[in-house]
Amino acid sequence: MTEKLQQTLRDSAGARWAALILIALMMFFAYMFVDVMSPLQTLIESERGWTPNVFGTYAASEYILNVCGFLILAGIILDKMGVRFTGTLSASLMVVGAAIKYIAISDFFQDSALCTWLGSWWTAMPGSAKLACLGFMIFGCGCEMAGITVSRAIAKWFAGKEMALAMGLEMAIARLGVFAVLSLSPFLAAKFDQSVVAPIAFCTVLLLIGLINFIVFSVMDRKLDKQLGTGKEAGAEEDQFKFSDIKYIFGSKMFWLIALLCVLYYSAIFPFQRYATNFLESTLTIPADEAANIFRWFPILAMILTPVLGSFIDYKGKGASMLMYGALIMIICHLSYAFILPAYPAKWLAFVITVVLGVSFSLVPAALWPSVPKVIDGKILGSAYALIFWVQNIGLCFVPKIIGNVLNSTNPGVAEARNQAMAQGGAMPAYDYTVPMIIFASFGVAAFLLGIWLKAEDKRKGYGLELPNVKK
Repeated sequence: MTEKLQQTLRDSAGARWAALILIALMMFFAYMFVDVMSPLQTLIESERGWTPNVFGTYAASEYILNVCGFLILAGIILDKMGVRFTGTLSASLMVVGAAIKYIAISDFFQDSALCTWLGSWWTAMPGSAKLACLGFMIFGCGCEMAGITVSRAIAKWFAGKEMALAMGLEMAIARLGVFAVLSLSPFLAAKFDQSVVAPIAFCTVLLLIGLINFIVFSVMDRKLDKQLGTGKEAGAEEDQFKFSDIKYIFGSKMFWLIALLCVLYYSAIFPFQRYATNFLESTLTIPADEAANIFRWFPILAMILTPVLGSFIDYKGKGASMLMYGALIMIICHLSYAFILPAYPAKWLAFVITVVLGVSFSLVPAALWPSVPKVIDGKILGSAYALIFWVQNIGLCFVPKIIGNVLNSTNPGVAEARNQAMAQGGAMPAYDYTVPMIIFASFGVAAFLLGIWLKAEDKRKGYGLELPNVKK
């Protein structure tokens, strides 16, 4: 009887998996909004006059405030205020940022005095792009804060249980959002007379639903804390987070190895997603909707394999090895995009490379995020995740802009020719993406070398990255 009374909400498989679904759906909607504009690069060029430079700046804007220190603050808020407060705040920021971006892209804003004024004081960018960047910056703060909050929530609800599987399933559900939006976004745009407004409005509503989901989760989480013997998320006073604890994170070699591997790997994935549709459109000489339909399969294998690999890590281990294999596969895929696909521009080949890249995208995250609790103390885990995301965001902020500049410089006159072709209704010249793909591959090489170093350190110090998570 005593054992039964000691059961908590997270000991119920149904309750903890229901909690996971609620927070995973919030991230599903967030990932949809992140990439809602990715398959619309050509359309936004024609409707709003954006160039690759402008599109690159817009893509980078998601991470600017995070790089400037917001993510560090987010980690401190998470460790001080807990999962419920931080998650609700992050979901609210996503909704506010999305609403601003919707206004920026909307038709009524284009003829407004504010749009004209915004476009007058910095001629390098249209007014619509400047306001869209502001909205995307605010959304990005909420999205990255939500990411670390969800990781902390899963670590709390699945401690000593199927943590890697749970994190893998959360990532799989989130990536399904990428798959969905890469087809849904062009479909909605076409359904509403080739308008970029409809997809953004739809995804903004979904973010509002995500906020409601997290509020429901918060009710469950509050009940769990009461069952654990505390009415709030904090534990004993001596276990509380202190700002000075951050020095222990920065002083950890394993933290830096994981953080640098993270930024290098994801800098070759997420910025590439922004340009992937236009890359396939240019390389295969196909319409944007066909290109988006090919690339939408990128997260499919990742979505299927990540939970499987997470379960494998839970029961068998080998997390450090998976990080190395994932980086190696990514290198091969980006080099194939750079040299093989332009030489043999077949849709089936593009599909194969894209799907295989998804294998890489399952190996690395499935092993990366469950590794952090093994090297960082639990009371500063939120700050550790935040600082890893902060380092990651530095790359994600600058790489899209770098790629946009490189694309412009290696394709002189193409942006102007495309604008002229759109105005006259002629055939649009294609961009050559060889150099950007080589840049992405070079990030993979550096990540692979860090993976080797990380595995060697784990073997030497015995952190247990190669060991199972489930305790027998």
